[in-house]
Amino acid sequence: MRDEFAGGLWPADPHGVPRYCGRPHWREPHPVRVGPVAAGATLCALWILLGLLAFARDGEGQAMTGAGFAWVTLTASTIATVAAAVLARYGDRGAAVGVAAVAGTAAGVTGLSVELYLLLTGDWILWLHRPTGCRILQLVVRTADSFEKLVH
Repeated sequence: MRDEFAGGLWPADPHGVPRYCGRPHWREPHPVRVGPVAAGATLCALWILLGLLAFARDGEGQAMTGAGFAWVTLTASTIATVAAAVLARYGDRGAAVGVAAVAGTAAGVTGLSVELYLLLTGDWILWLHRPTGCRILQLVVRTADSFEKLVH
């Protein structure tokens, strides 16, 4: 009677040749395709671009500022990252890859820009952008300083 395993490693057929030759081929059940990745990347880039064009203005809405650019890009890329996580869990993983790639790139470029500004000027650009609510706080601080000077 012949052994069931040729050499003890693979099951053999009646002719002595192993039935399983070569490496196993494993396939991804839901492969990521190029089309959805490109679509996700394009839509995320449009999302960030439209956010920049719509909201990256100074306090009076006149010109685009570096601080406005940084805040809007970081906000838009954070929202896009959450959308990528939702897509990866419940939707198309290819689109999630495209969205995450563009959102990460935008956040990285913004972070490098903020750091470069800090190195060149010594100012932290994210705090230079003062929304209208901060003006009220500045007025309160000035009033308190003035009151303190009167008391002393």
